[in-house]
Amino acid sequence: MSYQVLARKLRPRDFAGLVGQEHVVRALCNGLDSGRVHHAYLFTGTRGVGKTTIARILAKSLNCEGGVSSKPCGKCSICREIQENRFVDLLEVDAASRTRVDDTRELLDNAQYLPARGRCKVYLIDEVHMLSASSFNALLKTLEEPPEHVKFLLATTDPKKVPVTVLSRCLQFQLRNISREEIARYLDGALTEESLKFEPEALDIIAKAARGSMRDALSIADQAIAHGQGALRALDVAAMLGLAGRDETAAVVEALVSGSASRVLEVSEALADKSVDFGSALADLLEALHDMAASQALGRGADSPLAPEAVQLYYQIALLGYRDLHVGPDPKICFEMTLLRMLAFAPDVQAAARVAKAEAGAAAAPAEDCKASELAGAALQEAGGAGPPWHEIVEQLQLDGVGRAIAEHCLPLAPEAGCFRLMLDRKQEALLDEGQLAAVERALRARLGAGLRLAIEAGDVAGETPARRKARLAAERQAQAERRLREDGVVQSLIAAFDARLVDVQPALAPPREDSPPARSGVPGALG
Repeated sequence: MSYQVLARKLRPRDFAGLVGQEHVVRALCNGLDSGRVHHAYLFTGTRGVGKTTIARILAKSLNCEGGVSSKPCGKCSICREIQENRFVDLLEVDAASRTRVDDTRELLDNAQYLPARGRCKVYLIDEVHMLSASSFNALLKTLEEPPEHVKFLLATTDPKKVPVTVLSRCLQFQLRNISREEIARYLDGALTEESLKFEPEALDIIAKAARGSMRDALSIADQAIAHGQGALRALDVAAMLGLAGRDETAAVVEALVSGSASRVLEVSEALADKSVDFGSALADLLEALHDMAASQALGRGADSPLAPEAVQLYYQIALLGYRDLHVGPDPKICFEMTLLRMLAFAPDVQAAARVAKAEAGAAAAPAEDCKASELAGAALQEAGGAGPPWHEIVEQLQLDGVGRAIAEHCLPLAPEAGCFRLMLDRKQEALLDEGQLAAVERALRARLGAGLRLAIEAGDVAGETPARRKARLAAERQAQAERRLREDGVVQSLIAAFDARLVDVQPALAPPREDSPPARSGVPGALG
């Protein structure tokens, strides 16, 4: 006898053998046992979760010689014929290969005739969403007024493509993805019954790779059995699937923690030597980062190798890299660029920690406090010291993005305990975190001196911050431009001659200095 693959050999023969679809089984069993059987059912869900299997069991329940019930005997001739796919009154149709309206009409022309063997004539249409619009219209007529002896069992992986007119005439059941634990537990029992040797870790790997599909899990297990010569070993299964194991994922995390680009590239090269699928490697990294984030959120992340800010940022970068993996020139290059991007945008948590540590020990370091005070007084013209205005200092800082926005919405305060202090506009408080505080401090140290320490507090800023100054100057330039344009003789003559009006005025791109004389050149504008 020829070998029968596990996915076919282990296909459930009754509702009790189904895994992970208890909500669907319960509804169907209650309907069968109470005699409330609908004329059309629609089963939706991803591949391999049991759509056609449930449909065949339902056909068996409706036609069993022992009567309509949720527990077909499985021994009568009709049950055996359905199990062996040779029951004449069960018409299975693959809609993907029979999309034409003529095929559908030919199929439905026989619906009016009574079943040849069973109690009901059952139409099982798989991937029903592939039917053409004309085919759906032909099917709809029969769904509206079906003969009493006809039942329709429709299955699809994409219910959004099924017309609402068809959906409204069916009882719909959404089959869920089967959990890893349920798949691993089922494989354990099935392989034990088949007298096959396996490692529990191998079943976990297969369950993860199946992504909720029991059929995929059984197919992978079949392939792994052949690969391992009758045994399932975790290393063999991981190698066969090109998956990164725990050690490889740990190596990737270690490389990110080290902050070394050369180490990142070494790890990537090692994964390539093992023929690891880089999409799976990124998926494993995403899972590892999720586990870290969950532990930190629950207060159990004390031993996490990455700070919470880094975990969140790395997860987002890895997710974007995973989405773009298939559009890049090479998966390995995309994987490496994803990791290098993490290093390039890594938050400087260490610098922030150093700032916090320095603040905690400020009272024990009077000499350092004195030096920091001197640096802070030199920067504060508004606070009574001698030095450049704060807006000029901000313009010279090597900052961009959020860090520059924070500096532009601050005003300096008098130094306290040897610390350079800034007051941040309360409306911008959401921008501030430890990483941005460290970035602003580094920029100020580069401009004012290496010994400077920074503290930023949020509050009501009464003075003119650099951001407010920018807004004021922009408004003044706008008003000046509009005034010059209205006073221009040519413009006045055009308005008078054509009954025009001034619609829009755009000041020159280069802002004039506050002490520069008024420009004599024209100002761009538009007349309507």
